[in-house]
Amino acid sequence: MSRFRRLSQTLWHCQYHIVWVPKYRYRILDGKIADEVTNYLCAFSDQQQCEIVELNVQNDHVHLLVMVPPKISISDYIGKLKGRTAIRVLNKYKRLKRKPYWGNHFWAKGYCVDTVGLDADMIRKYVKYQEAQEKRAEQLGLF
Repeated sequence: MSRFRRLSQTLWHCQYHIVWVPKYRYRILDGKIADEVTNYLCAFSDQQQCEIVELNVQNDHVHLLVMVPPKISISDYIGKLKGRTAIRVLNKYKRLKRKPYWGNHFWAKGYCVDTVGLDADMIRKYVKYQEAQEKRAEQLGLF
């Protein structure tokens, strides 16, 4: 089975490693709150047709390795993900809203995202030898 996915006119493999933290990096992502965040991340990703490869909710941050189709902007995906999980957690655990430092914000601003792609050496070799392969194909009359 290929690691690539298909859309109607696209062959893609867009994998991202995303990390974000609760506001003030407080260590509150444990127990039922961590379970709630995990369940909602999985549900929302399924709804958006994104595939979670790995997910790790730690006390003070979340690691998510996810495949996001190219039709979805990564910033839109993360914005909706953080916004909706914040609303869900703050509505379910109202005691968090009582703290004067939370307000209506559960997550800190921003996130870290890194692409996980093909091997860099393989890409370098492809770029280096692609011109020679195209010339050879032209000489054989394939183009």
